[in-house]
Amino acid sequence: MNEIYALMDFLLPFDWVHYTFMKHAFLAILCITPLFGLLSTMVVSNRMAFFSDSLGHGSFTGIAIGVLLGVASPLVSLVVFSIAFALFITAIKNKSTASTDTIIGVFSSTAVALGLMIMSQGGGFNKFSSFLIGDVLSITVEDLQALAFVVLFVLICWAVLYNRLLVLSINSAFARSRGMNTFWVESLFAAVLAVVVAISIQWVGILIINALLVLPAAAARNVTNSVKSYQLVSVAIALTSGIAGLLLAYYFNMAAGATIVVLSAMMFFVTLLLKSRFAR
Repeated sequence: MNEIYALMDFLLPFDWVHYTFMKHAFLAILCITPLFGLLSTMVVSNRMAFFSDSLGHGSFTGIAIGVLLGVASPLVSLVVFSIAFALFITAIKNKSTASTDTIIGVFSSTAVALGLMIMSQGGGFNKFSSFLIGDVLSITVEDLQALAFVVLFVLICWAVLYNRLLVLSINSAFARSRGMNTFWVESLFAAVLAVVVAISIQWVGILIINALLVLPAAAARNVTNSVKSYQLVSVAIALTSGIAGLLLAYYFNMAAGATIVVLSAMMFFVTLLLKSRFAR
């Protein structure tokens, strides 16, 4: 890490780069925001905004179960439960005749209530209330190492699943007619989303993490007309919002996660305005 620190000191002649916690936060933003931008393109295209929101809510129960079982790191139980939660919703959604939003709503609200019930026992909730808003400045070297592994994992999964997800986003019946096992494709993508949400929830916050899985692609969709540009613009918006939000939060003493989301929302409204002007 010392070599990376020295490189940052050389390339970034700003006062904040002298603080180790800011270096860690900056590196985390460089890693995680492009993932949000990339994954959000499929979240939006496959109409999974409500589903990704439920992953954030369900992660609270993962933390609570870890506390109940005495797991040393809440991140372990958080990742395991988030994946299981995502796969369970996907399985029920594909087998039930009820509407998708109803199923997701039921499991999402149940997971939040269960997590709150477990954590409130003995006054344990206050200890983990920071997960609601997140703190990107609390990232450690070990967190960065875990994040680097997640980035590699997501990129490999994206390379394997991308074409199938693209076909699935067009029409699920057409995908099945081409011999695609849509359930397993949806399940694997849900698991990838769950891992990204779980690993970043402690820095972004449960209350707003879904915005980062929707806003970049929603903004990019307003001003692009091809799949390639759609993804590139979404990643660029997520990365720009992440870096600018971190710096604004540092200089004005604000919550970094919330600042990043507000900037992403501003970009969405700007692109929406551009879209309406181009449509005339």
